[in-house]
Amino acid sequence: MNERAKSKCEQCIIRQFNSMRAMTHEELSKVSQCKEVRTIKKGEIIFKEGDALNGVFCVNSGISKLSKLSENGKSQIVKLAGKGEILGQRSLIAREEANLTAEAIDDMEVCFISKEHILEPLDRNNEYSTEMLRHLANELKEADDVIVNMSHKSVKQRMAACILYMNDMYGSDSEGFLNLVLSREDIADIVGTATESAIRMISDFKKQGLINTMGKRIKIVDFRKLQSMAQ
Repeated sequence: MNERAKSKCEQCIIRQFNSMRAMTHEELSKVSQCKEVRTIKKGEIIFKEGDALNGVFCVNSGISKLSKLSENGKSQIVKLAGKGEILGQRSLIAREEANLTAEAIDDMEVCFISKEHILEPLDRNNEYSTEMLRHLANELKEADDVIVNMSHKSVKQRMAACILYMNDMYGSDSEGFLNLVLSREDIADIVGTATESAIRMISDFKKQGLINTMGKRIKIVDFRKLQSMAQ
């Protein structure tokens, strides 16, 4: 990780996407004076499952994958986190070791904020406390959705839902290809299947006219059929 020059948190629009939007001007000023702006390269680990976290990472740009290892050593991606999201927040609030591993899937810029500047305002700023609870509740809901999808949907349904999710969250370029480009291994880890199975399924989707591919890039061709398959 490389450190970069600081910008003022009070003027940062990124905080509108997370619980820091409820901090007072004074609290934001303290964060701004003490935070570290870091550049993280693609493939770099931000923190690992089991690490003791001394703060959180607010994403300014780029995307990371949050994954967890199963007992058999298989990695399962449980979430993709992009601009405005805070990494490590739940573990810090719970005073637990990191429950997930965070890895950059493209170049990122993040702000590291020490735990005291995240935890101390909770005791005196009710609006911030409420906002923090709301964001943690949303994270729990997302985790519940992952469990339900893994338990009740077929691999084919999950693959269709994964491609639609990538489009909904990150959009497509002028050629219609998804802006988010993931390796087949990462897609397999999101869907919860073997890489070979993911490759075969993407090929089948292409043969059925649901998608088109160019290298790792994916373009949705038939939204309606893909949505029907995801359900």
